[in-house]
Amino acid sequence: MHLDPKRAGFDAARLDRITDHLNRNYIGPEKIAGCQVMVARHGHVAYFETLGMADLARGRKLAQDAIYRIYSMTKPITSVALMTLFEQGYFQLDDPVSRYVPEWKDHRVWVSGDGADMVTEEPRTPMTFRHVLSHTGGLTYGSLLTAVGGEAANHPVDKIYDEYKVSREKGETLTSFAAKIARVPLRYHPGEQWQYSLSTDVCGFLVERISGERFDHYLQRVIFDPLGMKDTAFWVKPEKAGRFTANYRRGADKQLEMIDDPEKSSFLREPNFHGGGGGLTGTIADYHRFCEMLRRGGELDGNRIIGPRTLGLMTRNHLKGGLDLTQMALGAFSETANTGVGFGLGFAMTMSEVATGTLGEGDYYWGGAASTIFWVDPKEDLTVVFMTQLMPSATFNFRGQLKNIIYSSIVE
Repeated sequence: MHLDPKRAGFDAARLDRITDHLNRNYIGPEKIAGCQVMVARHGHVAYFETLGMADLARGRKLAQDAIYRIYSMTKPITSVALMTLFEQGYFQLDDPVSRYVPEWKDHRVWVSGDGADMVTEEPRTPMTFRHVLSHTGGLTYGSLLTAVGGEAANHPVDKIYDEYKVSREKGETLTSFAAKIARVPLRYHPGEQWQYSLSTDVCGFLVERISGERFDHYLQRVIFDPLGMKDTAFWVKPEKAGRFTANYRRGADKQLEMIDDPEKSSFLREPNFHGGGGGLTGTIADYHRFCEMLRRGGELDGNRIIGPRTLGLMTRNHLKGGLDLTQMALGAFSETANTGVGFGLGFAMTMSEVATGTLGEGDYYWGGAASTIFWVDPKEDLTVVFMTQLMPSATFNFRGQLKNIIYSSIVE
């Protein structure tokens, strides 16, 4: 890969601080096993490095085409997929989801109480496509959130998710998943708050229900094949397993512990449940191509995935009254800080550099549970992708640290 930092408007020496920072603070002291970073501006790759190991126990170095669990970085891909159906006239943003999922017409909203004493009421407004695309529909993650480092799910509504065994695990399908959610009360009235949730898995189900095509097949045909994302899939095929990375967490002694062995992982088998909220695996090169498509307004190499005006709508703040997440969010866990941050249709965005204390006002982004991150900055014509495998994602502030180095390296 040809690197051209000068043409991209970077001071190359300043940009190389990324390598020193990651080696000194993370790779050397084994706070992470390995990582990759790709920075591009004006379509020119300015920086790309592969550092450390894919598997510490086996002494396997990280390959340039390493495959990662991207978890919630699946969400923007799913959101784009659903909006390609919006562009074909299948729905309006404020249409009720029950138009395509009639069993959801009877949803109630939690008011008080627990179990048999729970009090619910009719929703003030039905859950819409806008709501499920923006995590404002009243859904939660139930106890699934604890698996990715979130707080314990003790709310009465979360307990009902467990009671009906709402999951993304073996044996579940998108259809059975949606049928179970029909029985769970909403945590709040749609549109009135924001909570990180199973909403994007619902978006994947809606793609399948509206298109009549299996969700993974739709992604392959509409997004992955046109963009040349050759290694992105819901499972790692046998011929690619040698490139699959180990997943880690930081133990109580601050040492890395493997939590998903790349030679035994469930990701080595094709799943029944194609989770639009977190099921994909892929490479940094593939996700870079997705980001480049976004940077270019929905098109890459002559293949248009989505219209530029649709993408512009997706990357604006859709929270009620233009509020930020500090004023709307329930629960402390998501893939972003809340202050000065808005949320659109599948993406968070930096509304104010002053409020967030970070550079890049107007960028849009998301991350994954294993500390993967990306962002696209339309003003700077910039894309950044960072891949590693460390859970939970809140362990270190990779995004903030990389932003300091990258933006301070732009000189033109």
